[in-house]
Amino acid sequence: MKSSRPDSVRRQNKKRVRSLRERRPLGQFNSLFVQPTSRPKKSLGQNFLMHTRIAERIALVAGLTADTAVFEIGPGTGMLTRELLKKAGKVTALEADHELFVKLQIDFANYIAERRLKLIYGDIRTFEIEKLPKRYSLVANIPYYLTGEIFRMFLTSCNQPSSMTLLVQKEVAERIARSKKESILALSVKAYGMPKYEFTVPRGAFNPAPKVDSAVLTVRDISRKNFANQAEEKQFFTLLHAGFAHKRKFVRKNLIDAGFSAGDIPEKARAEDVPLSVWLALCTTKGLN
Repeated sequence: MKSSRPDSVRRQNKKRVRSLRERRPLGQFNSLFVQPTSRPKKSLGQNFLMHTRIAERIALVAGLTADTAVFEIGPGTGMLTRELLKKAGKVTALEADHELFVKLQIDFANYIAERRLKLIYGDIRTFEIEKLPKRYSLVANIPYYLTGEIFRMFLTSCNQPSSMTLLVQKEVAERIARSKKESILALSVKAYGMPKYEFTVPRGAFNPAPKVDSAVLTVRDISRKNFANQAEEKQFFTLLHAGFAHKRKFVRKNLIDAGFSAGDIPEKARAEDVPLSVWLALCTTKGLN
């Protein structure tokens, strides 16, 4: 009689292999390998996207065409850049890490020679947005600590993008596009365009893995159509900051104390309960004291 032990051992080995595969990080599949000399720098808030399919999906939801000019912040290892070049006519990428900038010039030499990719070394906080092509699309995996600043820079710029597709913290994306409670950031984004929570990106898709999950957020139809002039635009943000100044106070009290009319806002309403349409109505000349 033959022993059944060999079959049992084989089954156990198969289970071990299957278990190892399931535990293998996302970044080990179809990723651009990051050389040891290109280790992520904490000072720059670097979390490299290491999963090809996620990069493909980001480029897809961005709605790019051969006529699209894309601006990418922080290409890093070039994972997302490669997918953007497959769909867009031209990509301009700004990299703050000089070591990565040099490596990208080598890795993408053909695209640079074809003038389909323009690499710029610099910091987004000092970058001149006005030099970008008109109606470009902003697509990027941005440093978490610069999220609010990047939204402000591009949405209030005289050279606004036509759309934004950003990889941000999941909590931030939910607060902007899904939460029933408003915030200064959510209202600021909605005043210029239509935000949408596209999909969740698990923390294991990055190197190093952040402590929280991320999400892809798109903002489409970006314009200043909600503001008749620069005065109204400025007044809108002044009102927002006044209304949200003291969270324990009702919004009417905050606005009146700051010298503004509270319009028809209910007595017991909090700033987070007031929709965009009401804030926009208040920022017109009729809504001011």
